[in-house]
This record gives sequence, structure tokens and C-alpha cells, in this order.
Amino acid sequence: MQNSPAGTLLLPHSPGRALKWTIAAACLAAYVLLTWISLIHVHKGVPVTPWDPGLGVVFALMAFAGPRAGFVLFGGVVIAGVLLLQHEVEWPIIIGMAAITSLSYTAVTILARRVLRIDIGLFHLRDVLMLLAVGLAGAVIDTVLLTLFLLAVGQLDFRDIVQVFSPLLIGDTIGIAVVTPLLLRFVFRQRSINLRGLLSIAPEGVLYLVVIGAALWAISGSESLHGFRLFYLLFVPVVIAAVRHGLDGACFSLAITQFGLIGLLHLSGYDAAEFTEFQTQMLVLTVTGLIVGVVVSERENSDRLARDAQARLMEKQAGAAHAARLNLVSGMASALAHEITQPMTAARALARSAQHILRTPDHIDHAGAIVRRMRDFMRRGRPHVSTIDTRNMLEEALTLAFVEASAKHVRLELDAPDELPSIHGDHVQLEQVVLNLVHNAVEAITGAGLSEGQVRVIARRQTAPPRVEIGVLDNGPGVEEQLATRLFDPLATSKQDGLGLGLSISTSIVEAHGGRVWLHSREAGATEFRFSVPLNQPEV
Repeated sequence: MQNSPAGTLLLPHSPGRALKWTIAAACLAAYVLLTWISLIHVHKGVPVTPWDPGLGVVFALMAFAGPRAGFVLFGGVVIAGVLLLQHEVEWPIIIGMAAITSLSYTAVTILARRVLRIDIGLFHLRDVLMLLAVGLAGAVIDTVLLTLFLLAVGQLDFRDIVQVFSPLLIGDTIGIAVVTPLLLRFVFRQRSINLRGLLSIAPEGVLYLVVIGAALWAISGSESLHGFRLFYLLFVPVVIAAVRHGLDGACFSLAITQFGLIGLLHLSGYDAAEFTEFQTQMLVLTVTGLIVGVVVSERENSDRLARDAQARLMEKQAGAAHAARLNLVSGMASALAHEITQPMTAARALARSAQHILRTPDHIDHAGAIVRRMRDFMRRGRPHVSTIDTRNMLEEALTLAFVEASAKHVRLELDAPDELPSIHGDHVQLEQVVLNLVHNAVEAITGAGLSEGQVRVIARRQTAPPRVEIGVLDNGPGVEEQLATRLFDPLATSKQDGLGLGLSISTSIVEAHGGRVWLHSREAGATEFRFSVPLNQPEV
């Protein structure tokens, strides 16, 4: 059982054709039987007992199965009229009455299902109020049309209107108000009803029967007051049942009260007018009980949903905390792997440089420079703040990156004036930033399969504010727009085997020196990353 977005209730499965016919036949038989039982007062062949439980049964079927169930109501009125009123009303009039009644309630059923979109599970106050409203509307339409029809065919005259109109209207309305919600709730709760549950509430149910019986006995014993002033006693068990068990408790207690009241009034010999006055008060009690019951049920459902949501939230929070711990461990492992990879890459470059030296002895001086720079690069420990010759630091970085770039046929260039001002910071860390940007550029060019790759390192002094700005420009494939927005986040990478930590670590280093890193251009053939380091840098 679930709610559709439009608000109408969906069934777990649709009944088969044989079951539909069985249900229709059962409702037809129930209508005829209940009409016979409730037929206490008749005026000129018209039932004027203000109690029509059979209509409540068939209206529940119409609300459940749709307006086509109006044929069941038509057949029920015809059969009941022929069997019970055949000596006082001619059969054409009976057919006319059946047509008016079935069309009236078919119309309000269409209104309820297709316009008002009532959830026939009655889970909300709106649905209960709308059900009562359409039931009242159907009763008004049916009573008015029936009265006019019976006047037109001569079955009634104008002096009979007062005696017939009120009982018909009250009888139809209270028949729907008491019986229809009870049956609809039973249909949607039948799967959850079991013997153990019934036995658990049986003592309380017996107590309600006793209290209702006592109130009815008190009403029947006060003939001088016609019982009207003691009718309020019936509010007590109905409201208590509604508060205790919601709408289901209200429906059960109202049904017991209504059938008990009908039996009392019938046995006590009350006439149709007094019967109608009692039923009017019963209608007020019914509306009150249903409203209290559905409000309680709605609150219980809201509390249950809130508890379920809280439980799901706590579960998700626990899962998020677990994921955060895993991410922390994963990040630490990735960062460690990245830190290990950098000196290993440098060591590999040193080995390749040694091979290159063996093949080209005249480059021995250049190799010595590489060894000295590698020794500085691989040294770790506390950050060492010093005055850094900016151009010299860039030359050293390119010297370290030269072997890898040349092996991949990528040309490295440095565009930096000799008069670049010195900066203050950790020489090795800032050199690592340049190496990382150059390495990324070389990898991007190689991954794109370009035959003539070029990486250009540009450094300039900026005056507002005073800083040195360093850029790494390459002619690679560029950076996708989607990746550009999160490029400096941890674990963000476009490389298949990349860890996604190089730019994140570089950002941390530059920011620790009071600068910043950014993607200056993401265009293919002119991709450029830049970072700046302020002059007069305080100690890091």
C-alpha cells in the first residue's frame, strides 16, 4: 500500500474479475438486508427512517472501486423497493428513485476521486472532511431530486415535504458518515489485523461496550426529557476511543453507538420526528469523533515518520563518520604515497642522468649540478626558511625535470629576467611546486600524443602588491571545464594512474608562503598554471 503523487491510494494488487463480482454481490446483498433492517418508518411508501446503513456500504464500494459501482446501488434500490415497498409504490417509480439515487452518488463519487483526489485510506484530516462533504452533497442532491420526482409523479404532496425531506437527508448523511469510513479503514487495515492483536484490545473493547450500553440505558430511562439532555454521555466513550486508537477507534465506537442507538429507539417506540432529532445529534457526535480520531492518527503517523527519519539520519551520520574515517586514512595513505613518489621520481631521474653521463662524458659538469640539486631536493625535515635566488631556483627545477622531459621529447624553456628579486621561504618546497607543475605539463603533453611538446616557465615581478609571479605554460590538450572547477581539490585528477594530490599539496605549500595558485588558462595549446609568492615573505 502506497500513496501516489496525486494523493489517491494505490492498492498492492488489483482484485481479479471473479473477486470483483463477489464483492459487488456481497455489497448488493448487504444493501438489501440493511435496508430491510432499518425500515422502521414509512410515509406513503417512502422510507422516512433517518438511518440508511446500506447506502454507507455501497458508497464505500463506489469510493473504493469507482463510479461503475453505481450500478450496484441502482440494483440495490430496485430490489429493496420491489421487495419492501411493492404494495405501496409502483415499480416504474421505484426504478425512477433508483436512477436518481445512483446518479446522484455516482456524480459525487466522480467528484471525490477525480477532482478532489481523496485518499480513500483516510490517512489525513483533509480526506475525512472531504469524504463527509461529498457524502453530504450527495445526500442533498439525492433528497432534493427524489422529493421533486415524488411530487411530480403524485406519490407525495407539498404537505409531505417537511415530514420526508429531513429524514431522507439525515439518514443518507449519517449512513455514509458512520459506515463508509469503517469499511474503508477495514479494507486498508485487513492485512495488519490478526488474532493476537484483537485479543490484546478485547478487554478494552468490552469496556467501551459496557460504557456505551450504560449511556444508552440512561438515555432510555429519561423519557420525560426524551433523552436529549443525556445524549452527551455518548461523547465520552467515543472521544476516549478516538484518542486511544485514532481513526480506527473512532469508527469502531461510532458504529457500536449508532447500532445501539437504533435498537434503543426502535424498541422504545420513538416516532420518525424524534428519531430524526436523535440522529441529528448522532451526526454531530459522528463528525466530532471522526475529526478527533483522524487528528490523533495523523499525529501518530507524523511521530512515526519523524522517528523513522531520525533513525535513518543517525544511520547516515554513522555511515558518514565511518566514510570520513576511511577517507582520512585513504588521504593519509595517498599523501604518503605521493610524498614517497616524488623522491622516487627524482631518484629515477638521477639514475637516467647517470646513464646519460656514461653515454656523454662531456656533460660531467652538468651531471654534477644535477647531483647537487637532487641532494637538496631529497633532503627532508623541518622547513628551512632562507632567502631564495628566484631565477636560480627555477633553473635548478628545470635541470631536475630535464631528463624526464627530453626522454618524452618535450622541450623545456625558461623565460625569467636576471634581475628577478629574491623571495623568502623553503627552497626545496617551492622548487617542488615548480617541478610538480612542469611534471603535470609533460604528462599532459605525453598523454595527448603530441609529437612536439613544449613547456615554458615564465617568471615576472609584479608591483601591486609586490610579488613574484611564476607561470608554467604548455601546448598540451588543455583542461576540461568540469575538472577545472575542482582541480585543486584533493584526489581530483584527469590522469588514469594519478593520485590527485600534487596540485593540492602545491596549493598548501604556496599558501603557507602567503601566495596562491590558480589555473590561468585552460585552453588547448595554451594551458597555463600560475602561482605567486609575495616579496618580504615572513617566516613560514
